[in-house]
Amino acid sequence: MDNTLPDKEKSAADFEQNLINRIAWEAVAEQRRARRWGIFFKFFFAGYLVLFLLIYLPGGWFEGKIPGGKHTALINIEGLIGTDYEANADYIVSGLRAAYEDKNTAGIILRINSPGGSPVQAGYVNDEIKRLREKHPDIPLYAVITDICASGGYYIAAAAEKIYANKASVVGSIGVIMSGFGFVDAIHKLGIERRLITAGESKGFLDPFSPLKPEEVEHIDSVLNDVYQQFIQVVKEGRGDRLKDDEKIFTGLVWSGEESIDLGLVDEMGSAGYVAREVIGAEDIVDFTLRDTYFDRFAKQLGTAVASALSSKLQLR
Repeated sequence: MDNTLPDKEKSAADFEQNLINRIAWEAVAEQRRARRWGIFFKFFFAGYLVLFLLIYLPGGWFEGKIPGGKHTALINIEGLIGTDYEANADYIVSGLRAAYEDKNTAGIILRINSPGGSPVQAGYVNDEIKRLREKHPDIPLYAVITDICASGGYYIAAAAEKIYANKASVVGSIGVIMSGFGFVDAIHKLGIERRLITAGESKGFLDPFSPLKPEEVEHIDSVLNDVYQQFIQVVKEGRGDRLKDDEKIFTGLVWSGEESIDLGLVDEMGSAGYVAREVIGAEDIVDFTLRDTYFDRFAKQLGTAVASALSSKLQLR
């Protein structure tokens, strides 16, 4: 009896000691967790603050300091023209309106370096240029071509009072195109069965895994030709008597800047600096190009990822 009592007391003491150790370790662990969460929330708050500031950063209206006197307003049209690109109608038109509304704008330059893109977006810009030129007849608007001004890019340039280019610029490509691939023979050789279920007789027309139907090709040809004739009309209206009576202009071919002058697609050789200094008479150039902020780019990338995930589940085309 006497020998077991100390054992019980020792066991109780060990239990108490273990309990104290566990409490102590839990307290240390809790402190570590608290520090980690504290660091996390600090980084989270810092990231949130950065995003908040980026939301309210301007989209890049002006590249540099605005001079006190008269200046030449510049709007860059760079790259593909479309709703998913910076060269979209909303951005270009917003820049144009801001340039026209600035009381110190002596003239406007559209500096174009684009292979083309959406005829709808280009059409919006062309229409707005015409409207703004009529509203502000005292402010001239010129197009200056750098490397390339093709298709939708020229659709926009045609609305300018004059078009300038470099002798090595690539100009033209007046036409409309729709391209794709056909895999009918390939899937037959691979033993793949095409399962296409539609509601609407022509909903799956031009499906790359189905044989082409003459009536579908005829229909899409009529659509493309309609847009093509609109393009031709815009160019003829914009260039007027300066345009040579040469049907090859509307075949989709491109020409150098020098050749384009002979065809009436371009008026003169000249850069943006030359036009600002020698034509407009206001050497100081202010960039009115509207650009994406970092937050805009992040949001677009996030939106694209989400849209891709959703479209993989549901196809509404």
